[in-house]
Amino acid sequence: MATVTLTADNFDEVAQGDGIVLVDFWAEWCGPCRRFAPVFEKAAGTHPDIVFAKVDTEAEPELSERFGIASIPTLMAIRDGVIVFAEPGALPGSVLENVIEQVRGLDMEDVRRRLEA
Repeated sequence: MATVTLTADNFDEVAQGDGIVLVDFWAEWCGPCRRFAPVFEKAAGTHPDIVFAKVDTEAEPELSERFGIASIPTLMAIRDGVIVFAEPGALPGSVLENVIEQVRGLDMEDVRRRLEA
């Protein structure tokens, strides 16, 4: 599955849906971002049930500000409309796969209960 480009106009629509959305905050000039891009693309090809999305921080500074993105690349995982993971750094493929497994395994009822507490 190809990645989706997120903008201020479509971010909430994509992120608030059911299921998992992985968001790569990146910029063209960022070396680590360019190294992480093929890893992200490969994972997108092996997980068709997940939305893989990219936010160009240069083109969408309001999204970077909204989510407090201070370093790129930053990977954010959203499940059923809830941000469950956000961490800067270019992840190796094995670590990205581990993040995906952990996000899949979350008990979202428990997550929501904890958020309310």
